[in-house]
Amino acid sequence: MPLTRTKSAGYMTNWAARLFARAIDQKLKPMGMSSGYLPVFFALADGSARTQKQLALDAGIEQPTMAATLNRMERDGLIERERDSEDRRITHIRLSADARAKAKDIQTIVNQVNETALSGLNTLEQRVFLDALGKVTAALSRSGDQ
Repeated sequence: MPLTRTKSAGYMTNWAARLFARAIDQKLKPMGMSSGYLPVFFALADGSARTQKQLALDAGIEQPTMAATLNRMERDGLIERERDSEDRRITHIRLSADARAKAKDIQTIVNQVNETALSGLNTLEQRVFLDALGKVTAALSRSGDQ
């Protein structure tokens, strides 16, 4: 039986993710932001500080990728690093004042792209779609195939 791309959950999810990223990137670029920054941004948006290891676990990405992302965010003035006062080996990362000032606009952009993406679905279909995605991600997380 031939595999049809539009009938492949993996392909369609990947394609949707790339389209989401492209749409969000277009809107974030004028703010000096990228969709690649969003996992870190949302993890720290509550004002908390986390270590690089915690952020990598929260975002589900590898340490080297997180290190590169944090370096770019620091270069762009979006995060600040602070050594732990009791254990100098530990660095806490938090959003900069500039990044916190952009929070409302970033959330608005993300909401707009989500609304556009879901606009072809009625309210019930949206709920079912998001519930199903939650179940899919949970199953993949449990299986270790992240």
